[in-house]
Amino acid sequence: MQVILGAGGDIGTLLARELKAFTNQVRLVARQPRQVNGDDELFPADLLDAEKVLEAVAGTDVAYLVAGLKYDRRIWARQWPVIMRNVIDACLKHGTKLVFFDNVYLYDQTAIPHMTEASPANPPSQKGHIRLQLVQMVNAAIADHGLQALIARCADFYGPGAKNGILNMLVLTDVARGKKAKWQANVEKVHSFTYTPDAAKATAMLGNEPGAYGQVWHLPTSPERLTGRDLIELTAGAMGSRPGYTVLTPLLLSLAGLFDRTIKELVEMQYQNDRDYFFDSSKFCEAFKFTPTRYEAGIRAVLATEAASARPQ
Repeated sequence: MQVILGAGGDIGTLLARELKAFTNQVRLVARQPRQVNGDDELFPADLLDAEKVLEAVAGTDVAYLVAGLKYDRRIWARQWPVIMRNVIDACLKHGTKLVFFDNVYLYDQTAIPHMTEASPANPPSQKGHIRLQLVQMVNAAIADHGLQALIARCADFYGPGAKNGILNMLVLTDVARGKKAKWQANVEKVHSFTYTPDAAKATAMLGNEPGAYGQVWHLPTSPERLTGRDLIELTAGAMGSRPGYTVLTPLLLSLAGLFDRTIKELVEMQYQNDRDYFFDSSKFCEAFKFTPTRYEAGIRAVLATEAASARPQ
């Protein structure tokens, strides 16, 4: 039995499918979990409830923490440490391995142009400090209590049906609907994006590879160094349209943030958009002989999904 904590999101749903290659029993934990494979065990729970998390993890070999919280540093500061403590305690009690699906917010801003698993952890943002705290909690449990755990780290992501995929939100969905794309800060800078089906497949592979534990792994991401302009032009070309776009400058985001909390939360993260942002996943790709999906193929798959969802039912 393997359990997904925070099932139902952009990664959790895909991960549930991928886990069937490794186990016949998948437990999906969320406030309102829904079937993915047809025979999943559904376990309604709030990850802030320690007793419920203990019950959810009981009898499982591997727990995948892939939960996503509202993009608000105040909520992150209150809830993420509680969730992580509950999950670590449950895994230690039941002898369950932990796979934590992480992002790149903990890295020093000087590492952003070429991020590797060895990049220094020195986050310049408040949200980054929270993410660093979570990783420190995992590392302390490994060192002090023998927790078997690994970090599966993802860049900004995109993919078919990825509601929270930043490339989906800024470019792919709008271009598919005949609108202008949007880009943050500087359209001439390189920006890596992890394809969600690749991320889910790799996370399942890591969770079921004993030798992967005790390490940080960058999830497979295309090594192509494409700029924002390149990605917009690639998308427009696939749609047979002109590559129009609007640049969301820090000033524009600050003004819009006066009326929208999510946009306000983007302001402190602009250091990831005003310079090259390259995510090196060669460690995973070499160890698992994995070839990441190229951007053109991934973008076409997303656009096909957008087109299908726009057709009358």
